[in-house]
Order: sequence, then C-alpha cells, then structure tokens
Amino acid sequence: MAQVPVLDAKAVLAAVSPAEAIERTRLAFERHAVGEWAMPPKVYLDSPPNGDFRAMPARGEGFALLKWVTSFPHNSERGLPVVTGALLLSDAVTGELRAIMDCASITSLRTGAAAAVSAQVLAADGARSVGMIGCGVNGAWAARCLAAAGYGFGVCADTRPEPAGALAAELGWRVGARSEAAAQDLVVTVTPAEQAVILASDLRAGQHLAVLGADVRGKCEVELAALQRCRLFCDEWQQAAGGGELAGAVADGVVTRDRVTQLGDVIAGRSEGRRSAEEVTLFDSTGLAIQDLGIATAAYEAWREGRVEAVEVGL
Repeated sequence: MAQVPVLDAKAVLAAVSPAEAIERTRLAFERHAVGEWAMPPKVYLDSPPNGDFRAMPARGEGFALLKWVTSFPHNSERGLPVVTGALLLSDAVTGELRAIMDCASITSLRTGAAAAVSAQVLAADGARSVGMIGCGVNGAWAARCLAAAGYGFGVCADTRPEPAGALAAELGWRVGARSEAAAQDLVVTVTPAEQAVILASDLRAGQHLAVLGADVRGKCEVELAALQRCRLFCDEWQQAAGGGELAGAVADGVVTRDRVTQLGDVIAGRSEGRRSAEEVTLFDSTGLAIQDLGIATAAYEAWREGRVEAVEVGL
C-alpha cells in the first residue's frame, strides 16, 4: 500500500516562503503563457445561498493536480474559515498520487504572490507605498508578499479594526481609512466584493491596482467609472471574463477582449506591459490552478528534501 504524505497548513507555510511563492507564481504564469503548462477551466458548483465549491485542475513540470476548494464568504461570521479544502498532487507520468495538501494555505500564498508579481511587472518605476483594502487572511498574505518583494510602507484598511491593526503591527505599517489606502502607489483589494471599494475619484496617475476579491460573477470591488480609466490586465482571460472583476463590464459590453492583456504574456515578452509613468494599471486576479501547482510542487520538494514533516497515510 502506497504511503502518501499529508501536508497541513503549518507544513505548507513552513515549506514555502513569500519570496519563493513569488518566484514560483511568476514561473507558473510564464510556463502557461508559452504553452508548457496545461490548465482546463475551473468548475464551479454553487451551494446557494452560502457560497460555492470549485474544482481546479492543472498539469506541468511532471505533476498534475486537482484542488477542491470552497468560498463561503460569510463563514467568518460563523467563526469558520471562508476557504477550505484539499489539493491532490499526482505524478503526471505514472498517475500515482504523490501528496495531499491543505489548500487554504496554498491559496493564501499564491493569492498574495500574484499581487506581488503584478506589482513587479506592472507598477511604475519608484512605486513603493502600499494600500491594503481588506486585511483578512488572504489580504494579510498579499501584504506579506509585497513586503517580501520590497514594497512598503503601507496603510491597512478594513471595516474590522482587529485584522487591520494586527497586520499593521506585524509589518510596521499603519492603520488608515479606505481613502488613505486607495491613495497609495500600489493598491490591493481583498474584500468580499459586495460593493465597490475603489472609486474613480480615488485614482491618481501612475498607480497600480491589484484587485483580488471578485471571484465570481456579480462581485466587484472597482467602480465602473474607475475601471474604464485603467489599463487592464488579468491572470487568464476566460476565467476573468466569466467570474472576475472584469466579468460585469464584459457582460455589459463595456470591456472587450482587445482591451485586456494577460499577465503571463507580459512576463513571457509576448505582450506590452505599462506604457507610461502616468498610466493607471489594474490587474484582475481570479486565482489559477497553475499558481497552485507552482506552490504545491515547492511544498512537495521541501518534504522530499526533509525540510518539513508530514503525516503519511496509506490509501
């Protein structure tokens, strides 16, 4: 009977630092852009009125994975995590199951890393200050990844004072109002996306926005008038158009495919990034299975090398 390691959240976070998460996520974008990694569309299974389940497959670097993950936005009111689930990592040559991993920790790492990669690729030269709007679990990891990439000082804004205060204290940043956070060089939004938190009146020349909260159609964090003033980028067009920040504007015919550039294409040198210091860039991050693959393979390598421990189970 094969023994399979089970990496819990503690093991995953010990295995992959924010800096390595950024490196692996950037590599995943590039590999997918040039056709070396495969990623079938994400499958949604609604569970109204509470949330949804998602099945996310990907293959690359000799591995294949399936992430079964939830998004139940109001779970925090119940004292439960919004994101839970498991990730199965398999050998792409033999089909053997290689590892089972906690997926919430992988989601947090790749979500934060994607924000940092977008800043590295698209932010204006000299951009440093960070505005965090939404300081929950994934918002905190976005801030940590940006700090690991050399960005900050930052302003932490949240409707709940506790997570904003804790994150500010951890990073040496400060707590501020939404409008203060929205005025920084780099603005990252990680909210339930039930109402806009970026307004047209907030925008100033040269900013970069990474919007992470809108993960299904009907959610939005950016006022349409603000969206129309930005140069638009996304992680993957079909997914973003179907269920990301851009989805509503795409459905209404306001945003078309020719207006949106995939970040991986910029990293791979296939498309142009920022065109001027004055341009306002916006990256719509919906979360990709290829990003999960980059983080999961790093965690698996750490276990193989004995850098982290995991319980092994027979299946």
